[in-house]
Amino acid sequence: MNKKLLCAALLGGLAMAQSASAQDFDDRWYITGSVGMNIQDNQRGTRNAPFAALGVGKFLNRNWSIDGELNYQNPNGDDNQNLNWSQYGVSIDVRRHFISDGRSWNPYLLMGLGYQRHEEEFDAFPNPVSPGEREGGDVAGKLGVGLQGDMGRVKIRTELAYRIDADNDSVGAFLNDDLPRDDGEDWFGDVLASVGVVIPLGPEAQTPVGPAPVAANCADMDDDGDGVNNCNDKCPGSQSGQTIGPDGCPVPVSIDLKGVNFDFDKSTLRPDAVAILNEAIEILKRYPELKVEVAGHTDSKGTDAYNQALSERRSRAVYDYLTSNGVDASRLAGPNGYGESRPIAPNQNEDGSDNPEGRARNRRTELNVQN
Repeated sequence: MNKKLLCAALLGGLAMAQSASAQDFDDRWYITGSVGMNIQDNQRGTRNAPFAALGVGKFLNRNWSIDGELNYQNPNGDDNQNLNWSQYGVSIDVRRHFISDGRSWNPYLLMGLGYQRHEEEFDAFPNPVSPGEREGGDVAGKLGVGLQGDMGRVKIRTELAYRIDADNDSVGAFLNDDLPRDDGEDWFGDVLASVGVVIPLGPEAQTPVGPAPVAANCADMDDDGDGVNNCNDKCPGSQSGQTIGPDGCPVPVSIDLKGVNFDFDKSTLRPDAVAILNEAIEILKRYPELKVEVAGHTDSKGTDAYNQALSERRSRAVYDYLTSNGVDASRLAGPNGYGESRPIAPNQNEDGSDNPEGRARNRRTELNVQN
């Protein structure tokens, strides 16, 4: 079967690409309208004719759309152009779009299936009832390629398709001089070249825009709850229960139990020490996550072994008093004795003489914060 092939795309539609903008996925229903040229199969015995189509469709996702379309064309017969030959139909067309971000025009493939109706007049001479008439309908399939561009609200399509029409009763084809008189065509192939518009229905979906977030003032925020605002907090990950400095960072702390005195060579707490220990207990209750080491120290009088044992007995006395007054032992490290090994003041003056004040400061019991 000889066919007429169309080798060039429609330049008029492509010229609009200069003003087109990038194509985005739009899930609204749309209507379509197109006009073009129907290059008729030359075995049908008809002339080429313009055609028009109207349709409705929708993008299913970014790459696939589906349309329902009505088409109409009215070609003239080759032998007698005064005789009517009209063709109209309906089709369901699926398009696979190849969309790339930033590209104004995007190609697509077309696949369609539908129904074509034919109304044909033919010269029945010498039959007195002339012209004769034939009506019928047949399944039609369609394959094609196209380009779709975005002009803003309106989209533009240019398309080239090949339609197979299973019309096997065409009188014009049967009478065609190119075919034997006892033969006819089982199907015809028409080429459809068109340009059209796609018009979305309804308003474009708007992305909800909420109020602009108000910038939080760091001076009013304390994310880690350490009492130092975020502006000044150089250690934002400090833990609850730690002793925090003005910069928001944990600082090592010793709760000095100065005044917790012992009688000579004894580890029994004196009454005047109890009041000081009670204050320490209140501090520990106020900060339930605080953990401390109970440590005892002595001055340098006496042997190292003696001072070590004395510091241990005295730290044990403080440890026992704390635990017996509601401080959980899991919060206490020790009791540890350090003897005379960790002085905080000189036990002797620079000239080697005794320094009673310094030795008094070194005879101490401490609670050293561990977290």
